[in-house]
Amino acid sequence: MAAAGLSSGRAHGPPIIHARCHTRKPRNRNSTFKGPENLPLASHVRLYGYVLEARGLPSPQLSPARWAAAFCSTRVTVGKQRFRTREVEAADAGAGPAAAWNEEFVFAVGAEEAAEGEEFEVAVARRRQRRGGGRGGREVVGAVRLPVPAGSAAAPGERRSVPPTWFTLRPVGGGRRKEGGDDDAAAAADCGKILLSFSLYRENNDNAVVHMSPSSSSRSDTDVEIERSTDMEHSGSNGAVVDSPRSRDTARTSLDNSDRSIQADSNSITEDDDLAEAIAATTNGASDTEQMAPDASFEEAMEVMKSRSTPDMPEDLDGGIIFEHTYLVESKELNHLLFRPDSQFFKELRELQGTIDYEEQPWTWKSKDPPSLTRTCQYTKGASKFMKAVKTSEEQTYHKADGKNFVVMARVRTPEVPFGNCFAVVLLYKIIHSTGLSGGEESAHLTVSYNVEFLQSTMMRSMIEGSVRDGLKENFEGFAEVLSRHVKLADSVGMDKEQLLAPLQAERQTIIRLAYKYFCNFTAVSTVLFTLYVLVHILLSKPGPLMGLEFNGLDLPDSFGELITAGILVLQLERVLNMVSHFVQARVQRGSDHGVKANGDGWLLTVALLEATSLPPVSCGSVDPYVVFSCNGITRTSSVQLQTQEPQWNEIMEFDAMEEPPAVLDVEVFNFDGPFDLAISLGHAEINFLKHTSVELADIWVPLEGKLAQTCQSRLHLRVFLENTKGPETSMREYLSKMEKEVGKKLHVRSPHRNSTFQKLFSLPHEEFLIADYACSLKRKLPLQGRLFVSARIVGFYANLFGHKTKFFFLWEDVEEIEVLQPSFTTVGTPSLLFTLKSGRGLDAKSGAKSQDKEGRLKFQFHSFASFSKASKTIIGLWKTKSSAIEQRAKMEEDQEEDVSSVDLDDVHAVLSIGDVPLSKEYTLEHPIDADLLMGVFDGGPLETRTMSRVGCLDYSATPWEAARPGVVERHVSYKFNRYMSIFGGEVVSTQLKFPAEDGCGWAIHDVVTLHNVPFGDYFRVHLRYNVQSVTSEAPSSRCEILVGIEWLKSSKFQKRIARNICEKLAHRAKEVLEAAGKEIASAVSG
Repeated sequence: MAAAGLSSGRAHGPPIIHARCHTRKPRNRNSTFKGPENLPLASHVRLYGYVLEARGLPSPQLSPARWAAAFCSTRVTVGKQRFRTREVEAADAGAGPAAAWNEEFVFAVGAEEAAEGEEFEVAVARRRQRRGGGRGGREVVGAVRLPVPAGSAAAPGERRSVPPTWFTLRPVGGGRRKEGGDDDAAAAADCGKILLSFSLYRENNDNAVVHMSPSSSSRSDTDVEIERSTDMEHSGSNGAVVDSPRSRDTARTSLDNSDRSIQADSNSITEDDDLAEAIAATTNGASDTEQMAPDASFEEAMEVMKSRSTPDMPEDLDGGIIFEHTYLVESKELNHLLFRPDSQFFKELRELQGTIDYEEQPWTWKSKDPPSLTRTCQYTKGASKFMKAVKTSEEQTYHKADGKNFVVMARVRTPEVPFGNCFAVVLLYKIIHSTGLSGGEESAHLTVSYNVEFLQSTMMRSMIEGSVRDGLKENFEGFAEVLSRHVKLADSVGMDKEQLLAPLQAERQTIIRLAYKYFCNFTAVSTVLFTLYVLVHILLSKPGPLMGLEFNGLDLPDSFGELITAGILVLQLERVLNMVSHFVQARVQRGSDHGVKANGDGWLLTVALLEATSLPPVSCGSVDPYVVFSCNGITRTSSVQLQTQEPQWNEIMEFDAMEEPPAVLDVEVFNFDGPFDLAISLGHAEINFLKHTSVELADIWVPLEGKLAQTCQSRLHLRVFLENTKGPETSMREYLSKMEKEVGKKLHVRSPHRNSTFQKLFSLPHEEFLIADYACSLKRKLPLQGRLFVSARIVGFYANLFGHKTKFFFLWEDVEEIEVLQPSFTTVGTPSLLFTLKSGRGLDAKSGAKSQDKEGRLKFQFHSFASFSKASKTIIGLWKTKSSAIEQRAKMEEDQEEDVSSVDLDDVHAVLSIGDVPLSKEYTLEHPIDADLLMGVFDGGPLETRTMSRVGCLDYSATPWEAARPGVVERHVSYKFNRYMSIFGGEVVSTQLKFPAEDGCGWAIHDVVTLHNVPFGDYFRVHLRYNVQSVTSEAPSSRCEILVGIEWLKSSKFQKRIARNICEKLAHRAKEVLEAAGKEIASAVSG
């Protein structure tokens, strides 16, 4: 079976005197029909000639200043019948074919005696185009002359053909040249080659007349069929030449006429040896011909498509993605598994789905620009819970096949289903090559998107779309099941996540290797060598007599050289011992959030912190960096890396499951200088999940912002994984049901088409779904009519005014306030919504902002809603729910930490020992206030509340004093530091003991403080002691002493730094507490 295809033509020979030549306008630019409309077939034989393409044509020698381009055409002549192809622009010699026509001509060949002596001549001509538009002269590049076989070569009702063959063009000038000779061969070599094919057909009915109808002629566009032909087993005698792999592919395609009247009588087509030999006998010396491989296989067709594929990748269809998986197989193999003829995969799928009466046509070339492969499959689809058994027709077309990426579009028609004539289902299969992120393993990402194409308007559109979506889901469940039997499934999130994080969960290097890398430097090596040298010298030296001030047991240096040498050795040994201590403590140091597993079901966020490069130095010259991650009110902190500007963490932070999809991950790098120091920010960054794909997030280098970071071009290497354990459909419905309670109205799930349009409009990921959209106007200098879109994470606006498009979006997290403004003249008498963003946020949407206030907050105003009450209620409800969800999440995190800290209080109470921790006096204060009045700051009354608020203690609460033992009362206090006190905003839980002073003239308060949410907070406890004593004088006064001490629970490299920082900050805070209390008491007394 051969479907021909490049174009169709009809012509008649000399015996048909009354016939005229008609040229029909082709349906596409690559297909031309030339020939008469009616062809009497008395006893005539038709010769079909196919002119495909030419290569290796001599350069036209264009002058850029004079000539613009060159155009090539061919003239085909048989006796008195002559046709000419269209003109095509000549291509460069290295860009594939110099000219491609893909046209077919039909000639009437008379009786045997009439055909004798006639020749089939193809001449290639070239015309140059002047720059001013003028036409240059035409020159003949070369020609090929072949004998016309006798009509008796084909029996009635039989077709004889010669496959596509490359023929060498010969120079034309002054008649036919004699063949042979070196000069002629050299000249011929410069004329190039042309690809031709022939077919001879003799009609069975002597009185038949072929009427070319529009329907039959239009079928000539479904063109060259590729099949595993068994009809060319005798083609070895034609001696065709194959000059290149591509010519080999082209020569293996069988060309035939698509006229149904001809196909009906040509079911058994064989190649005629006599026809091939007749042509080869004349062209043996004139063309270097060689056998063309007869088998036009699917693999060879893919090679032809590879040379014609464009780099563009089509976008997913509007209906959305119905199937998406990654498989551990090469993309080429997956393509062959799915779409090669007689695929075993589809056999198993048909058995599973109950498909019967399956008919699969071979892949054929379709002559369009560019040419593509297509085939049609017809079958009866098995009954399912959505529809009965129906006949189905599916047309599959290759849009791209470059060897690594493949795109196939399938158009499915089911006319027997209700309203089946109103629509067609279009499926787009995309097989994208990818390299496995672990070990370079090859993988292929298969994506299937769909769209419902309506051929005519119908009121049942939504019902049809829903039924198609449900039916496709059911079909592709079986598709995935069968495909998993042939290739291994690789979950693009789960597998890659596990593979990428596995090396980070285990130690990559042994302690010996790390020690080797750390101590392999000049300081350590020189110290070891110097020490060994001195030890050897001591062993080899004999003890000398006592000299100077020496005595037994004391050996002093005898010269300044010995003194200097001993000093250098001591300094070197000190540095090496510090390095050893530094290394040992760094090995046991770990971040508090490293390795903590996530809990819950929903949106799980995992961040792998690998390394940083070119961190900026601080004033002291050394950098001790650590990283803080924040997302949806949850914070995770990494460990501290010691004295390095190129830190390597290799740590994993996991965030507990979130009900709503997160939009932003905030990252900030700090330099550690104590838990209460205002940490120096080395740089910060923001990762927007809406602007990065999962593949990009899996291995991303984040540039840090900030003056110091931008100067040094600092970067952070992360691997971020965001996955939804509930599935997109479940999460969407749960989110909408939750929003319905807040909004107070029903929120409907939008159609896949509308969701897909929304995602493409703002370049959003597939998991982002549309909640509502409203027609409104954007208030600027001139109102701009457009549409406001609201989704789970963004608020977007789009307008298209006479081709000028305006679109922007900002996050719900960036919204600080939403106000309802009363109608005014500027808003055309309608109420409006005013969005106020947080300072410095939403800068990408600045083009749509109405104004920007002094604090840097952008303001967006929307008005002229069709139903303002519905729109405002929905939008404000969504914003309140979103903002409260983040606050609730942060509060839940704090409550969990309070539960943990309550356990720690028992431990503090059990191990509390006042005399075990050494205390140092930091401050001494004197107040002109009685000691009993000053002790009111520890009574839990209004004075304590006001005082603690003034010194920056947030959410301050204290329990009543209770007797702990005779003479000692106890209470528990909890509060938070403000950002001025600690950049971390840590939480304090303390146990306070109050007892009389030893001399009986005052009181003592011993405060044991436990810190949470600060680095190394679990390494120590802080002991504060207030000694408040009455001073004997004429006026009542008191003296206060503040003592501070640290109880270490774990060893740390930073003990000195933490001790210095705590003594400075907490002692100063205690001083502020007493000073603020004194002012409050003084103002109350004087008032």
